Amino acid sequence: MLLVRILFALSGACFAFLLLRALIHKKVAPDDQFRARLATIRTMRPASPTRISQQEPLKQKTGRQLKEIPFLERVVRPLQSYLSYLANRLTPQEWRSWLRQKIVLAGKTSSLKPETLSVAIALSASLAFLVIWYDAAAQGVGALKMALFLFLGTIAGGAAPIVVLNSAIAKRKEAILHQLPEVLDLLCISVQAGLSFDAALRKITVRMKGPLIDEFKRFQDDVRMGMIRRNAMRNLAARCDLQDVSLFMTALIQAERLGSSMGKTLKNQADNIRERRRQHIKAKALRAPIKILFPLVLFIFPAIFVVTLVPALLSLMKNL
Repeated sequence: MLLVRILFALSGACFAFLLLRALIHKKVAPDDQFRARLATIRTMRPASPTRISQQEPLKQKTGRQLKEIPFLERVVRPLQSYLSYLANRLTPQEWRSWLRQKIVLAGKTSSLKPETLSVAIALSASLAFLVIWYDAAAQGVGALKMALFLFLGTIAGGAAPIVVLNSAIAKRKEAILHQLPEVLDLLCISVQAGLSFDAALRKITVRMKGPLIDEFKRFQDDVRMGMIRRNAMRNLAARCDLQDVSLFMTALIQAERLGSSMGKTLKNQADNIRERRRQHIKAKALRAPIKILFPLVLFIFPAIFVVTLVPALLSLMKNL
């Protein structure tokens, strides 16, 4: 059990390192390059045309010196490109499509790619394999047990990034469900006040934040780029992968196609989503006694039995 925990911890650390490296590559590297170029421009000295003409072929020939190139650009970026190229060549198309769908559901399309996730899975599985092999070899485990441990550990190590990604997907879906009733109420009030659906959605996306707001912003960008509204709404429902969002988008598509009142449609959908949310909370409350039963049986009841029965047993033993 301890070995499995260590394995999951190492896999999670590896995946977190890759995410942190991608964030640094996206945010920090451009600033560092900009500062370096700005410092170079400030320290440049004016030179004569003949000197510039003499130095220009030399600069084109030699390029930047090795010490002037950052470590991220010199080592990390070529290694990332090479590993991504290998992952893109070796992984099948179905696997890349499945990973891309997972990334979309997790809302990490701007910071994570299928190739990077494939590399993270491979590194996590390799790290788990090496740790289990070293530990088994140090303890002198037999060949059959070692092969079994290596097989199970490699599978667990490779599945660790997927488990982390599934956890991110579940948290994002929960946040969307929590934010959906409020957004629908604001949309309904804004449309009933006289705004159009697009204007109301624009005001809400400017003043609010969250995963659902990010999806609405992407919906607005798709419509602005020329995509049909129905297709943009279907894409939004597919990216969220929630029944409530799918019902809401279907109702909007039907209202737009039939020409019905958008205010009434939004009001009905807001009432429906609020009722579904209320039923979902009631279902969670009804499951609470069943979840409390196991801690009661395992931890609280034994303590109560010890407190109540042990003194009686001790007194009975003394009287005998």
